[in-house]
Amino acid sequence: MKNRDKIRLTSLSHGAGWACKIGPSDLAQVLGKLKIPKYNSVKVGFETSDDSAVVQLNNKTTLIQTVDFFTPIVDDPYQFGQIAASNSLSDIYAMGGNPLFALNIVGFPINDLSKSILTEILQGGIDKAEEAGIPIVGGHSVDDKEPKYGMAVTGEIDKNKIWKNSGASIGDLIILTKPLGTGIIASGIKKELVSKKNIDDAVNSMSLLNKYPANILKKFQPSAVTDISGFGLLGHLKEVCENSNVTAEIKFSKLEFLNGVKSLAKSGIIPGGTKRNLEYTQDFCSFDSRLSLIDQYLLADAQTSGGLLIILNSKEANQFLESYNRDCQLIGSIKPKSNKLINII
Repeated sequence: MKNRDKIRLTSLSHGAGWACKIGPSDLAQVLGKLKIPKYNSVKVGFETSDDSAVVQLNNKTTLIQTVDFFTPIVDDPYQFGQIAASNSLSDIYAMGGNPLFALNIVGFPINDLSKSILTEILQGGIDKAEEAGIPIVGGHSVDDKEPKYGMAVTGEIDKNKIWKNSGASIGDLIILTKPLGTGIIASGIKKELVSKKNIDDAVNSMSLLNKYPANILKKFQPSAVTDISGFGLLGHLKEVCENSNVTAEIKFSKLEFLNGVKSLAKSGIIPGGTKRNLEYTQDFCSFDSRLSLIDQYLLADAQTSGGLLIILNSKEANQFLESYNRDCQLIGSIKPKSNKLINII
């Protein structure tokens, strides 16, 4: 393609990043009708909506595996590859596993776009996998009008130290390791409404591997851990509360958002995935009357390569915050179960 510089990858996507994910309500209706056979080797399946599958091969080896891919969330091919790879690796880190190797998953309009664009996407993935210390050993590709990229990642995990999205206890504190707002930023990028600096800030956040907080967290005993992706902060926290039989209290003032997100939201830049997420939360969330509809959209924003949501007892939570030298927030606490699974104040 001669005019390669004019290609904006986000313009080829119906929904940027994890905003293209099937909504939680629709997905629940589909999965709820499946007849799933039981296997003794499967220690964690998708019934509890945990981040990865865990399969015990024998007394010595327990594997952890996940797969993630999505449409472009930024226009730069290399950055898209890095973000997609970081996102794919995240589910392994979110359960306390160590990635071993990955396989690429690619959809690309090979006859419509320059092959050099795909090369850059894949190089971004390779470089991010190298940062994680693992090889990419192959993959699968299809000719697709809408670009897509991600990975299937296989790792290993100590069967006695699996972090799950259950086990949160009353009095525990809630930590989030990255700011929110990637869904809204991505929609702003599609409409060319985001400054280069704010794009760079978002790219830096999304491409940051969650191995860094996970490595620190291994020194502690978390009650529950998950990562924040397409269902947003509230959707993923709901899974923790539901599986732990507790309620979470979130302080809106303690949440951090990417630069430019609030102004975009106020100007009406709200992705469809975020709107679906907020609609889904109505049955299990209570919003303080002082929180506007815009505030609620910010809370429900569909994230791509978001941070770890960590539940720790109060002593270890403060020790983790001191040990992890990157920006993260103490956003709330775990309360006895009430009428709503999540209360935002």
